[in-house]
Amino acid sequence: MVNKICAIVPTVREFKIIKEYFENAVKYDFDTSKIFLLFVTEDFCDSSSMKGFIKDSGIEGHVFNESERYSWFKEMKIEEFYDIIPKKSHSETSFGLLWMFQNKEFDCGIFIDDDTLPNPNFNFFGEHIKNLEFEGKLDVVESDKKFVNVLYQNFKRHRFYPRGYPYSRMKENISIKNMTIKDVYASQGLWTNMPDLDAIRILMNGGLKGLVESKTILEDFKNNFVVENKNYLTVCSMNLAFRREIIPAFYQLPMADNPWKIDRFDDIWSGFIIKRILDETDKNIVNGFPLCIHNKAQRSTFKDLFHEVNGLEINEHLCEILDKIEFESKDFLDMYKKIAQEFIEGNWKYLNGEFINYMGRKMQKWAECLEKLA
Repeated sequence: MVNKICAIVPTVREFKIIKEYFENAVKYDFDTSKIFLLFVTEDFCDSSSMKGFIKDSGIEGHVFNESERYSWFKEMKIEEFYDIIPKKSHSETSFGLLWMFQNKEFDCGIFIDDDTLPNPNFNFFGEHIKNLEFEGKLDVVESDKKFVNVLYQNFKRHRFYPRGYPYSRMKENISIKNMTIKDVYASQGLWTNMPDLDAIRILMNGGLKGLVESKTILEDFKNNFVVENKNYLTVCSMNLAFRREIIPAFYQLPMADNPWKIDRFDDIWSGFIIKRILDETDKNIVNGFPLCIHNKAQRSTFKDLFHEVNGLEINEHLCEILDKIEFESKDFLDMYKKIAQEFIEGNWKYLNGEFINYMGRKMQKWAECLEKLA
């Protein structure tokens, strides 16, 4: 039973979008007193306006800019781990995970991006909670390439593969069986309007400003589904709910200010890792509803391409690396530490494979930080 939710909103832009999420909750008679709002922002943003918004709205919540995050690390006596949370990066959502881990009253968290709105056809919070508590029959999707496109349901219309889908796993054949599932640990809601694509696919669709001419529509999504064990999927943190139990293994990998200039794979590679761990423990991710409306802001597609291109070869092989790891424990933190160790010790032949070593060191530090907090 989910009693308390932490809504984690990384924002440097339109933080007031959250008002529509609370209006959606009221529309569907969802108890808003169950929701705690956590804005994760930067020092150059107007955090005082965010605090005023929370106060004026009567919402329970908190705002953490960079300075306030550092003060929290000092208060918790974990200053030596401060650099596990990157600055000016979407993966600063990891701070929300860390804060949730320390505040044990929260049963689940929900990531909400500030360029989204709730689709009015869906009870946003209610359907995420329903997914996390689901036990029953659901479609289980399997691919002959061992990677499932979360946009498979109306693929013939839109032809989209989402950001992070490996190019070598395209042209897959899928099979679907209806099975009884339980133990849902994450709920990934998908998106109408602007699909979540990588820069190459956006350029192929004619988008020079980060946007595509084609859109995803409500009819592209038919029902919820899970992805078969030993099959991977892309996990986008734009619209994602999760149980607190997965926090030790769900660090959003830091992608800002690294020598390899790799970015935009933070939630994708974190998703590969959590899928491997959930498979090992027979846990599930439900995908599909509730949908959000993705109103992506314009930006240079070529700038995104610059940050993605040095990670593309790693993206093709990371699942293969994960598949080879053998675990001695079923504990989430132990498994995460084992993956970190493999990342650190591997001599990867892939272009910029040193970045895998770098991620492993950050993952190891994340685990150490949680152990000290605990």
